[in-house]
Amino acid sequence: MVVPIEQIEDALEVPVPLSTQLIMSDSRRLTGPGLFWEKPGAVLELQITDFEQQVVVDQWAVEMKRILLAIGWEKEQTTFQIFTGGANVAVSAPLDCLYSAVSAAQTAWHFCASRLLEQTSGNFEAMCQQLRYVIAQESNPPLLALMAAAGQNKIDILCDDDEISIGHGTGSHVWQRDDLPPPDLVNWAAFHDVPVALITGTNGKTTSVRLAATVAKQAGLVAGLTSTEFVRVGDTILDYGDYSGPGGARMLLRDKTLEMAFLEVARGGILRRGLPLRHAMGALITNVAADHLGQYGVNTVQELAVVKFAVHRTLTDEGVLVLNADDPLVVAEGNRTPVKLMWFSIAKSNPEVQSARHKGQACGWTENGWIVVFDGTSENLIVKIEDIPITMQGKAVYNIRNALGVACLCHVMNIDTLAIGDGLKFFKNDYRDNPGRCNEFKVKGGQLFVDFAHNPHSITAVTDALNNIRAKRRILMIGHAGDRSDDEIKGLTKGAFSLNPDVIIANENIDYLRGREVGDIPALIREECLEQGLAEDHFFYTENAVAGAQKAIELMQPGDVVLLLVISDRNKVFECIEQAMQTE
Repeated sequence: MVVPIEQIEDALEVPVPLSTQLIMSDSRRLTGPGLFWEKPGAVLELQITDFEQQVVVDQWAVEMKRILLAIGWEKEQTTFQIFTGGANVAVSAPLDCLYSAVSAAQTAWHFCASRLLEQTSGNFEAMCQQLRYVIAQESNPPLLALMAAAGQNKIDILCDDDEISIGHGTGSHVWQRDDLPPPDLVNWAAFHDVPVALITGTNGKTTSVRLAATVAKQAGLVAGLTSTEFVRVGDTILDYGDYSGPGGARMLLRDKTLEMAFLEVARGGILRRGLPLRHAMGALITNVAADHLGQYGVNTVQELAVVKFAVHRTLTDEGVLVLNADDPLVVAEGNRTPVKLMWFSIAKSNPEVQSARHKGQACGWTENGWIVVFDGTSENLIVKIEDIPITMQGKAVYNIRNALGVACLCHVMNIDTLAIGDGLKFFKNDYRDNPGRCNEFKVKGGQLFVDFAHNPHSITAVTDALNNIRAKRRILMIGHAGDRSDDEIKGLTKGAFSLNPDVIIANENIDYLRGREVGDIPALIREECLEQGLAEDHFFYTENAVAGAQKAIELMQPGDVVLLLVISDRNKVFECIEQAMQTE
């Protein structure tokens, strides 16, 4: 009888030494491959002052080794990552005992911090006896046996607190965690994996998974995707919400109709729990740029690049990592990653692309207005860029790059050239196919665009594209989330001035205040607008995004270009625009 997870999670409370110099700020399970390695286990996030970080990490490792020996986990390993102001320390563990692993890591921290702070620690043998009791409660030998058999049969296994599944999609089956069959009673011939690709990066992830799923559909497959907005199989939405972590992947990969999957993978999911599977055919990294730094010990863009590249640990032996050769951070990290690579670039002359071509390795580029994929022996013209709707006749360079990356990824997934081209042509730049990504509307004789751009890289990409459109005036609506610093909010506003706006509307985002007061963010936007030379009477404040959209439409004149940067109430904004179009 497997003990309920809730009982195990609360079974052991490890005392934490009190100090402002050594603080354990977070502890969590790692259920799959991630930043550190491909192993399951536990990680602690530490804040360290007045001590050398390496000294603290080394002492924790000593205490962890003592505990591993005492609880019978001698073969498990430790690792660490030092960052400004602290460190992450991790220990591997059996997949059936991850709550116990967290307790074990915390126990090691108890002895480590007590020793360094010269405080009295608990009784080592008594605390290890408690750990052994918790491990015995959590242990699930049938799960480990099923995992071993799945590995021998080269089939993926997905685990959560309640269910265990073998295989993916049409080749999957799910059991309750406390009712697992012995491996010799499993009909292994009935199960298999389906082709799965992971897509990550700072920008372009959601567009890319939607575009790739459309390509697979054009190839006649039942394709599914996970994203920050929903999980979908074929034309059916399984659920709405942010499903860019392991939970969304399991939901999708357990659907019995699924034949091919594209998983959006966000930074937070990788760091919190790790990646959801171990048998991916391909992975795509769109780019790496500064966003959400300062969380989980990721403080620099270089460290963020390492996090994004964790997707390579899910690839099978024949799996391929598709990389943007126009991004210096991606190039630097890619050349340190020991897997099969497929580079793509806007320019055929790109050094990584040139090197791949000379070596007879698959790669992609644009040439004479075409998307081109080289399969190692021949160059294949996929589709004219002007025929890809999301590129806006080539004005949206960032979407040329997204289309090229998806073309290369779909080549890796063994989708034929004709279907790739058809899929890129079929996918529209509207709010039905790609909601919130540069959706265009014709309103009052002008052009109105809605986009989710919310970081410097994405805002620059969108404004650069719209600057290629002639306009009588340019109107911009902008709002930001409150978890950014004052300087970041002002910097994002300044970056949006690359659109050369004549009018700016700052909208409040009540659902995204994140600790700030109402009015704080619009005040910072206004301050930056005036510093950039915007006239006072050309600045407007609205209480939400819908009111901002209404104000923009009210101000619109024939020939104007309007950009609404919308991070909340997007569907209501679409309804507002449609109503305005119907009343014309």
